[in-house]
Amino acid sequence: MHPFIIYAGAALAEIGGCFAFWAWLRSGANVLWLIPGLLSLAVFAVLLTLVPTEAAGRAYAAYGGIYILASLCWMAIAEGVRPDRYDFAGAAICVAGAAIILLAPRGG
Repeated sequence: MHPFIIYAGAALAEIGGCFAFWAWLRSGANVLWLIPGLLSLAVFAVLLTLVPTEAAGRAYAAYGGIYILASLCWMAIAEGVRPDRYDFAGAAICVAGAAIILLAPRGG
């Protein structure tokens, strides 16, 4: 499976899990929201282990760029807040950085 697909799934799982905690702590949602939140965060952690790289830190660093883009998509779709041009510019820089980290040719 392509790393960017894994990262997209991980981002959705992480954001969903964190949103469950947000809803409970900040929005007064029922404590039962924590059950799917915790499950979602566990899926996130498992997905990151599937990234084909020899260093966990590299997998996490590249994931950061994808997470930023996914967070802005979440903000737009789930929260109804439209990202502005600075959000888009920042996300583009971060995704470019993630691509460089993940796709750079490395000697073995």
